[in-house]
Amino acid sequence: MSQVESMQTEAERIFASAADAMSDDIVGRLGTTMGDGLMLLDQVSRSEIDKAIPLISDMVKSGDLERVVNLVRVLGAAGDAINDDIVGRLSETMNELLCMADRIARNENIGKLLDLLERDYMVDMIIDLCEAVAVAKADQPATAKGGLFGLLKMAKDPELQQAMQFMLKFSSTFKGS
Repeated sequence: MSQVESMQTEAERIFASAADAMSDDIVGRLGTTMGDGLMLLDQVSRSEIDKAIPLISDMVKSGDLERVVNLVRVLGAAGDAINDDIVGRLSETMNELLCMADRIARNENIGKLLDLLERDYMVDMIIDLCEAVAVAKADQPATAKGGLFGLLKMAKDPELQQAMQFMLKFSSTFKGS
């Protein structure tokens, strides 16, 4: 036998084996796969995805596509985390904040207070007052010595006399306004 005849015999055996292996089920599945592939190819050509491929390629190169995917994952996780209880609490909080904002907007005194707080000397005075209260609380003795002699001893203190004079002037000015 020549080499050509042996190759021809070998090819005939391969084709015969392929024909034996092709059952109706395999031919049906192969036809379905081919049909689905052609339908997919038709959808791709109609959708003009060829115009989007360069954009997607640029996004992959710059890393933007990965960032978009991560952002979508974060949004998905946030969506999964939100339940009816959280939405209810958020809406209740928003309602309370809106009511509070309405009350503040309608109150004339808030405007006056804000005007006062825009003045530097008022802010400095409030800070000094708070610091004085803190120092007075810190320096306060554990137990006060009572009685007439304790009162007389305190009355000798020049700082106490100065504070009493200030309070007297303050109260008379406050009553006069």
